Amino acid sequence: MAEEEQVLGKAYDARLMRRLLGYIGPYRRSAFAAIVCLVLGSACSIVQPYLTKLAIDRSIRRGDIGGLAGIAALYILSIVLVFALNFGQTMLVNLMGQKVMRDLRLEIFRHLQRLEAAFFDRNPVGRLMTRVTTDVDTLNELFTSGVLSVFDDIFTLTGILIFLFLLDHRLALAILCVLPLLVAVTLLFKIKVRDSYRRVRTAIARINTFLQENITGAAVVQIFGQERKQYRRFTAVNREHLDANLQSIFYYALFLPLLEVVGALAVALIVWYGGLQVLSGTLTLGTLVAFIQYSDRFFRPISDLSEKYTILQSTMASSERIFNLLDTPPAIISPEQPAARAVERGKIEFRDVSFAYRPGEPVLRNISFTVQPGERIAVVGATGAGKSTLIALLNRSYDTGGGAILIDGVDVRDYELAALRRSIGIVLQDVFLFSGSVMDNIRLGNRSIGAGDAVRAAETVHADPFIRRLDGEYEARLGERGASLSVGQKQLLSFARALAYDPKILVLDEATSSVDTETELLVRDALARLLAGRTSIVIAHRLSTVQNADRILVLHHGRLCETGTHQELLHRRGIYWKLYQLQYRDQAPAVATGP
Repeated sequence: MAEEEQVLGKAYDARLMRRLLGYIGPYRRSAFAAIVCLVLGSACSIVQPYLTKLAIDRSIRRGDIGGLAGIAALYILSIVLVFALNFGQTMLVNLMGQKVMRDLRLEIFRHLQRLEAAFFDRNPVGRLMTRVTTDVDTLNELFTSGVLSVFDDIFTLTGILIFLFLLDHRLALAILCVLPLLVAVTLLFKIKVRDSYRRVRTAIARINTFLQENITGAAVVQIFGQERKQYRRFTAVNREHLDANLQSIFYYALFLPLLEVVGALAVALIVWYGGLQVLSGTLTLGTLVAFIQYSDRFFRPISDLSEKYTILQSTMASSERIFNLLDTPPAIISPEQPAARAVERGKIEFRDVSFAYRPGEPVLRNISFTVQPGERIAVVGATGAGKSTLIALLNRSYDTGGGAILIDGVDVRDYELAALRRSIGIVLQDVFLFSGSVMDNIRLGNRSIGAGDAVRAAETVHADPFIRRLDGEYEARLGERGASLSVGQKQLLSFARALAYDPKILVLDEATSSVDTETELLVRDALARLLAGRTSIVIAHRLSTVQNADRILVLHHGRLCETGTHQELLHRRGIYWKLYQLQYRDQAPAVATGP
């Protein structure tokens, strides 16, 4: 991650800029209105020193009080107009920037939802969070303080230069004499800030990753008493971020005063050379005063442009990372012409299926078996045998590396993806609950499931009694990941969710391993109703939960080694028998001879 954050790319990339500006398209009217306000505001600001010249040369020298009052009124009007136009521009630009941020975050979130599980295996959550938050915020700076502000600075500089040469070309050239010094200072600043910005980006990426891991694993840190150690580690990471920012602050603190010095040198040159011209009668006092004012305004946009360079650079880096994410195509998508849009019967067939998460490290090897509609099979095996991988392939969280998986005779890759996944209900050991009400977590936003259906599902799996005891019952608000519920209650809620969706195929992946004995007695009856009439696959470590399955599949090192009923597998005295012996050593003599 840190390596990715260090890649800054070009300070300006026309391709990326065109793509970024495309997000302004829906708000082009606001952008046009902001540009009009900007141009008019800059014009009103530029004309102010010229009004000073007129006041001195025409009214003060001649004692024309009426003319002086008129010019003063025009000056006040210009100030009021600058204020109003700047206010309008700021409101329009920031409103546009916020809407662009909203659109971009929605696009990134929608894209993340379409990406396959393997993508999230490769990309830490902290990195993806940075894309949606920090990187999008950086782009907001481009829209609110970058593009139009650069245009404003360039327009102001151009206007000032025109006025300078119209007033007196000799003094204008005198101001330009300090430009080489200004260019040298700016180039040095650009190089140093680029390096410090790289360090800041790397440090903030490390902070995001560290925080995500430690907040998610806070309970583990506390259980093992690692608070002080993790605090020291975070202190080191946070110190890197502080040092990087301090370095950036140092260069800004040095650069801005240097610009002031260069500007002061230009003013000194104007006062000396222009004063001589005034004394010789070849230059009016009003022109000299106007030149001093224009000189001060001339260096202000240059200072702003130098700061905009940093914004532009960070924007290019952030936009490149965001567009790399958006340009990552989902590896698992629905076919253009689906062969089927829904599972009708629920017959499952694995044909010579192989799979590896990493090349050269197969997890499944040539797996073949068939599950008839309504049949209940169990899959057992040691940890790492590939049990959960079967399910991940069945609902296309991953695609097979070899062979094929068919449901009702149709390859799962030929199904409409959303319809396929709606037809397969999966209950996991680690139940994930969202912040929201109990009812929301049962329905998961599916409005086709009525409140009555959700309540009946909860009653069927014996979740209704504990839900009724909650404050608010079905509208009770759950904390993050259901923190206010016990493990058993979460599991019952997940059963209710699966039943409410009424899938043709039901998968229980270690679904009862975290349930206590008392709750398990309730769950057994619920499971009998839940599994009735459905094709079901039960993955379990506890062999007591699979003894009544129609068939048991035994996986070992990614291969299907045994298949049969509980009693048949015990008689064979193979891998299943050994697993049974390990779990029921005290009962081993009784089962060694079989029934």
